Amino acid sequence: MSRLGLPPLFPRSPGRRRIRAGLLGTLLSGSLLAPHAASAPTFEKDVRPILKAHCFDCHGEGDQRKGGLDVRLRHLLLKGGDDGPVIVPGKPDQSELLRRVQSGDMPKRDKKLSAPEIATLRSWIASGARTSRPEPAEPPSGVTEEDRTFWSFQPIGNPQVPSVGSAGRVRTPVDAFLSRDLARRGLQFSPDADRITLLRRVTFDLTGLPPTPADEALYLADASDQSYEHLVDRLLESRHYGERWARHWLDVAGYADSDGYSDADPPRPFAYKYRDYVIRALNADKPFDRFLAEQIAGDEIARAHAGNAATVALSGSDARDLLTATGFLRMGVDGSATDALSDRDAVRNQVVADTLKIVSTSLLGLSVGCAQCHDHRYDPIPQSDYYRLRAVFEPAYNWKQWRTPQERLVSLYTDEDRRKSADIEREAAELAKERETKQTQYLAEALTKHLEKFDAPVRDAIRSALDTPAAQRTDEQKKLLADNPSVNIHPGVLYQYNPKAAEELKAMDARITAIRGRKPPEDFLTVLTEPTNAPPITHVLHRGDYRQPRDAVPPGGLSVLGNHGHPDEFPSKDADFETSGRRLALARWLTSPTNPLVARVLVNRVWMHYFGRGLVGTPSDFGAMGERPTHPELLDWLARHFQEDGWSLKRLHRLILTSTAYRQSSATSAKGVTLDPGNQLYWRKPVQRLDAEAIRDAMLSVSGSLNRRMYGPPVPVRPDVHGQIVVGEDKTEGDNKMPVDVPLQGEEFRRSIYIQVRRSRPLAMLHAFDAPVMEVNCERRQSSTVATQSLMLMNSAFVLDQSVRFAGRIESEAGPDPARQVVLAWQLAYSRPPRPEEAREALAFLADQSAGFPPISAARGGDSPKAKGATPESEALASLCQVLLSSNEFLYLD
Repeated sequence: MSRLGLPPLFPRSPGRRRIRAGLLGTLLSGSLLAPHAASAPTFEKDVRPILKAHCFDCHGEGDQRKGGLDVRLRHLLLKGGDDGPVIVPGKPDQSELLRRVQSGDMPKRDKKLSAPEIATLRSWIASGARTSRPEPAEPPSGVTEEDRTFWSFQPIGNPQVPSVGSAGRVRTPVDAFLSRDLARRGLQFSPDADRITLLRRVTFDLTGLPPTPADEALYLADASDQSYEHLVDRLLESRHYGERWARHWLDVAGYADSDGYSDADPPRPFAYKYRDYVIRALNADKPFDRFLAEQIAGDEIARAHAGNAATVALSGSDARDLLTATGFLRMGVDGSATDALSDRDAVRNQVVADTLKIVSTSLLGLSVGCAQCHDHRYDPIPQSDYYRLRAVFEPAYNWKQWRTPQERLVSLYTDEDRRKSADIEREAAELAKERETKQTQYLAEALTKHLEKFDAPVRDAIRSALDTPAAQRTDEQKKLLADNPSVNIHPGVLYQYNPKAAEELKAMDARITAIRGRKPPEDFLTVLTEPTNAPPITHVLHRGDYRQPRDAVPPGGLSVLGNHGHPDEFPSKDADFETSGRRLALARWLTSPTNPLVARVLVNRVWMHYFGRGLVGTPSDFGAMGERPTHPELLDWLARHFQEDGWSLKRLHRLILTSTAYRQSSATSAKGVTLDPGNQLYWRKPVQRLDAEAIRDAMLSVSGSLNRRMYGPPVPVRPDVHGQIVVGEDKTEGDNKMPVDVPLQGEEFRRSIYIQVRRSRPLAMLHAFDAPVMEVNCERRQSSTVATQSLMLMNSAFVLDQSVRFAGRIESEAGPDPARQVVLAWQLAYSRPPRPEEAREALAFLADQSAGFPPISAARGGDSPKAKGATPESEALASLCQVLLSSNEFLYLD
């Protein structure tokens, strides 16, 4: 039984290990990348996909077909449309279909058929326009046999680990697969990288931070032949591992601390709890199937619903974690609470669509969203499949009975908290009532005293006008009051008439605030829950338009993964739950041993983060438009191993990190560049630039200013005087609303994962180095090299400040000797001592720069400790530190 008293979601039975092998086993030798054999093309295999992508929209789907032509079957092409047959078997030059596509007349849209596609049509017609089997009278609905043979829809294979001789330097099964393929091309792994390179590489990859001098000393002191493995184990147990790998997951989850949609971009003050849940789950190595289930259906696992979620959340930390995990499904943009929406229902439906995109791209590796308006043009995903998946989420995201973001929050206030809060509010209310009485008295006294300045007739007329309700005043009274504005005595000007009274009221305000400040703070969770009423009926929406519902569909999975192309349908209402139970059924389907996509997608993402690209180069598109796997057997071996090894992410990390493929040098060779210029076979370790967060965190670490406190609310961001987004409280003052610096007490130096992710305010330092702006989610980060990055490293206040702090650390630890300072600078920045020529150049640089600085300069670093009264020597050292922080060796992993 689970800790919540529920049976295990995924029993660890021997049956789970019997993952089906299938057709993929016969294809995994690399033939997936090879062109089709030189046999005659057939309609089902070669022609239908082309017509589906380009022609079905007008000549196949919908109620009416243009020109009366249906192209979904060969015999329908022979039948033709209003102008007769469009193909003549054996005679391509007499076939109207070929003539139209060659001329560009068809299709009418901008995207035309490619030359290879036209060649396939010509070859098919010329060879007799064959079919693979007898055709049905009517076009088939759903997926075809050919659709199901695509590589990613095949069961995960069970390839045998190749037997490779000792020359292959095989340390793990990963190496065996790669070494075999390298040998076929006359290549081999590069020599192992040196120990310091490996130390930096694996420390950054697992924690996102550079190794400290203590880390380096411990590693180098281990003289055993397992010293590297010991290092990997220590890093996997580091609390910073969860922070690093949570950032990768939060990308695909679309994590943000704001709702987006409008310019206001309202903050999500409690979203951070989902971020913290992910960090803790990864540090605990929670089995990934369980990790996914909790994010998709944590509320259902906890037996929570919209009516009892607060009670369940207060029942214990386990239940609270389960509810917090569903924040995964609350990460999409949600503008449904925005004022003055022109089409509120459209906004609600978009929230559902974005959620489906996040789930499908992160877990299925398919662009399911392309089937929202029509059948997917390239992949076997009928429009009905999209709405089957949508039906899974509609009980929680019922656009006809919508709940705004605020209404979805779950309070963590206990009954005792509410009692205390009510008692304190009564105390505050009593004092507020007393204050109101005194204020009324003081205003009346001030008015009476002020009216004594007027003659009696005027005084009486003013008093009468003030006593008359504003809506009932005569024009004469209104003019009288307008001509004498000084009689409009209100609380804001009381200090001008009775300063002592104003001070007394101000003191009472402070007391009221202090009393209310004793209330227990009310905390919330951002969750997704369902009501207990009957689930809504989901309809296929014509052209994706919520105003045009068509056929009703039940909840279910993808047809292409079901038996014989029929979707796995989920119960519309699970009798064991007060809620529908649909999302829990989805979680079980996703992580079932028979699902061929999820495990492949996950291990491919892990590989991508280590090698710069996945075994499938399109991590969120395992469909026809995506890339084919470069090493299909290795991909399947890793996916099967991941499942059978209990979905342990840490053990998967260790397997990859201890391989020769990962440990080899990144140095190039003439032979490798000639035979495999793209390094598709992994004959060397690819060089990778640190991602944005790792660059910022590394600067904080080497400067000695990194605040390693974990978890909690995000550190806020704000625009600075130049309009760039920086870390800080968003506070302005004065008529021109100039930003004001508010001390953050070291919070500004926390790791980047704890910086607020405001969709409309991407932190400039991170944005310059390709941190994503979460419009929906980030399937794969780009790694650009642009001039703005150099400008950021040269001029950013953050970089300048960290350079000064770095120099201050060096002076504190190495003393005033420039030679010792240079050695320590290199050790902290690069984890190695400077080479002799580097030391000479650095010392010459320091001497030259020191001579060029005036005696005192505060040009650098703002309020940093070294900025005030800096010496020419410290300024020169700060310049050297800036050079090191901006260097390729600092920014790239070798």
